[in-house]
Amino acid sequence: MVSGRELSLLADGEVELLGRIPRSSNETFLVEVSAGDDSSYAVYKPEAGERPLSDFEPGLYRRERAAYLLSESLGWGIVPPTVIREEAPLGIGSLQWFIDCDFSEHYFTLYADVPETHRDLARIALFDYVANNTDRKSGHVLRGDDGRVWGIDHGLCFSAIFKLRTVIWDFAGDPIPQALLDDIAPLAEAVPAGVTELLDGSEVAALQRRVRRLLHEPVLPVDRTGMRYPWPLV
Repeated sequence: MVSGRELSLLADGEVELLGRIPRSSNETFLVEVSAGDDSSYAVYKPEAGERPLSDFEPGLYRRERAAYLLSESLGWGIVPPTVIREEAPLGIGSLQWFIDCDFSEHYFTLYADVPETHRDLARIALFDYVANNTDRKSGHVLRGDDGRVWGIDHGLCFSAIFKLRTVIWDFAGDPIPQALLDDIAPLAEAVPAGVTELLDGSEVAALQRRVRRLLHEPVLPVDRTGMRYPWPLV
């Protein structure tokens, strides 16, 4: 789903800290990664910049990487290329490819104004259920300059306890296309090793239970409480 160039730059390029990205819950930085004459921007989330949480262990960068690997294993290409870098300006953390886009667009505007994105948005809703995303804000959905729809910010995913919080409820109750069910079905039996290495056993087992639930009742999740929203919404 991605080129070798992107992953190579992220994994091996020299990292230059450019500045902090504002309005992030944890310290998040814009960096430039470069190798020779090639360079690009990336988003750096160091473990050292994480706020302590009562329901997630330190090391949210591992969940960022796990979400990328899960998306790639499904063939969906939802999450921008993401690697873990041990040697980085502020210590170990995740590096994610920066998406060039119009940041005035987000889930709410795309759903309202760009109906051709609905298929991709519904697939993100399915991905978030499988990954148990606790924080799908509207601004965590981007449309790249090439028209491709991405989901970012997956540090609060994969809890063993069901914690889904998302703004994507417009597709609730819709049938899940058979092709997407075929994509997720293998997870019921085995989760890719790259993902399991980044999570604990209870989180992997919970992911598989969620997949089996979807296979048994193949509709997009419904929030019967009306409370499964993150804050702020955007």
